[in-house]
Amino acid sequence: MLYQLLYPLHTTYSVFNVFRYITFRTMLAGLTALTISLVLGPGLIRWLTSMRLGQQIRDDGPESHLAKAGTPTMGGLLILFSGVLATLLLADLSNVYVWIVLAATIGFGGIGFIDDFRKLQGQSSRGLSARGKLVLQVTMAVGIAVGLVETPGFPTTVHLPLLKDVRPDLGWWYVPFAAFVIVAMSNAVNLTDGLDGLAIGPVAIAAGTMGIFAYVAGNARFAEYLQIAYVAGAGELMIFCGAVVAAGLGFLWFNAYPAQVFMGDVGSLPLGAALAVVALASKQALILPLLGGVFLVEALSVIFQVGSFKTRGKRLFKMAPIHHHFELLGWPEPLIIVRAWIVAVVCALVALATLKLR
Repeated sequence: MLYQLLYPLHTTYSVFNVFRYITFRTMLAGLTALTISLVLGPGLIRWLTSMRLGQQIRDDGPESHLAKAGTPTMGGLLILFSGVLATLLLADLSNVYVWIVLAATIGFGGIGFIDDFRKLQGQSSRGLSARGKLVLQVTMAVGIAVGLVETPGFPTTVHLPLLKDVRPDLGWWYVPFAAFVIVAMSNAVNLTDGLDGLAIGPVAIAAGTMGIFAYVAGNARFAEYLQIAYVAGAGELMIFCGAVVAAGLGFLWFNAYPAQVFMGDVGSLPLGAALAVVALASKQALILPLLGGVFLVEALSVIFQVGSFKTRGKRLFKMAPIHHHFELLGWPEPLIIVRAWIVAVVCALVALATLKLR
């Protein structure tokens, strides 16, 4: 919005020429999102508390979590509002990729909102049924995938990290592939959101890293030099990623241990989906298992736990997701959280290193 309003003025006032640079608008979007989240955060927490929108704790979870019952949830609304608003203000709104990632964010945010609201309405931790949530997620993801494929100039190829010449073209099979990536990433972030600040830290790190990937993919010179796919217009997604990083940091101000507010599904589901869409648009979808190593381990711990119990009648972990296993081993909650952040940083650095390894 501001880009469309202010950049045309550069012919008269040269100072507005800075709005042509994605990097400048990314920093400005970050500052905007951070300011909005810090300013609105206390008011949102008071409103959630007054509405009695407190977290319902699973009765089969760690006993230490029982003290958190009643802590305001649905704080992910703060991330969505500040991140989306900052993107609308600073991104080029003629860019179709911006609208696709915003549609994914708002759409999956709506699914998360319904799930959170049902939990609160029913005064339980169950919310939507697993099947109902999955149907909504798949439907939304397929629509987003079709939007990507229908975008003029968008290549339906899949690019493998480290292999510059291996780029299979999936054609319309790209739709189920993209839908799977979106749903998988959305649920992986959702499973990670179980401790104060555990999910938002790796999300912010992954978003910042994915912003770099989007920027180089959308820059013809960088893409040629690094021998990665060039996707015209993908660089604009760096602004969205910058807004998500800053909005996440603003939320972390209130979500850090001990949390004043929880993210809820309204935050975790759309953040995972948005990261997946940025990765798909920048042709870096297959880097997500590495970049999102924390999310991958959390999701796999649940899959292996359920599979082992159903086939062998035995559990692999004391409790899944794996962060609960560490809790039951006696690790303090802040220790688990900070170590997860460290792992996320390492994963991000290794993922970035693949840009030069071809």
